[in-house]
Amino acid sequence: MTPILRPLICALICLIIGGGSGFLTSDSISTWYVDIQKPFFNPPNWVFSPVWTTLYTIMGISAGLIWNTGVKNKKTKKALWFFAIHILLNGLWSLLFFGLKNPELAFIEIILLMASIIYYTQLFYNIRPLTAWLQIPYIFWVSFATILNGSIAWLN
Repeated sequence: MTPILRPLICALICLIIGGGSGFLTSDSISTWYVDIQKPFFNPPNWVFSPVWTTLYTIMGISAGLIWNTGVKNKKTKKALWFFAIHILLNGLWSLLFFGLKNPELAFIEIILLMASIIYYTQLFYNIRPLTAWLQIPYIFWVSFATILNGSIAWLN
């Protein structure tokens, strides 16, 4: 497999998981989410799609670059397994928050998600530092999302 194909495959997988969880819960965005109380710093709904599309693409490219280092390498295999667990946690958040309409449970889950991001980023850094640096926008966004999620849970 060519080195460019792995990042593209990983980006596609991330976009499918993110888009899939968003698709499954999209009805709640135009109904339930409209009616709940949100903090003053809640961004407009149109912001989320381009931000997440960009972040999923960057995550996938990073994972593909790690994959390019060789899956027979123990460090690479471990990093990719933790990345896979992380991306499933990422998709689960939407199902908890929008699907189950449970901001409290989603808040607990997003804290686990944040821990998984930090952990896989550290693993990525030990293999190929550039891939970890690429996670900075994602870490900032999920940090913001954690505060937003906690605020929504508090207000409702």
